[in-house]
Order: sequence, then structure tokens, then C-alpha cells
Amino acid sequence: MSRRCEFTGKGPMSGNNVSHAKNRTRRRFLPNLQDVTLMSESLGRSFKFKISNAALRTVDHRGGLDAFFAKSKDAELSADALKLKKEIAKATAAA
Repeated sequence: MSRRCEFTGKGPMSGNNVSHAKNRTRRRFLPNLQDVTLMSESLGRSFKFKISNAALRTVDHRGGLDAFFAKSKDAELSADALKLKKEIAKATAAA
């Protein structure tokens, strides 16, 4: 699995280590990814994701997984998350 957030698309960035003598060497800035289990209220099931800490805070701020997917853009989501978003949308439309 790649080091990429499934909800926001955040991935590794590159930059420089700069020493006191201003020597520059390349380095990578990795996102703060966490393995989390989130519960969907409309489906009544839990799902495992690898998301960034910022995305986890956004899910909590918006009021849960279902509310997060309602406001999220399709282009940012991974294939698994997009499939789940469509399932949740179908379940909420039926209810």
C-alpha cells in the first residue's frame, strides 16, 4: 500500500535537509498516516482506512463518516473510499 491518504490524497513531499553550513541534501516529508476503523451510521458497519491525521480531524469535525463523504470531492478519494461513498449515498437516499 502506498503512503497516501485515502480521503484527502495527501502523499509524500520532497525537500532539502539544510545543514548549518548550508549543504543541501534531498529528503522526503511523509504524511502522518494512521490506520483507523470508522463506523458508518447509515450502513451500520465499520470500515478500515489508512488516512492522515488531518483527515481524521476533518471526519470528526463534520460529524462522522457519512457527513464527511457527503461533502467530499470524488477526485480526492481513493477507489475504495469512492465505492463506499456511493454505497452510503444509496443507503441514505433509500431511508
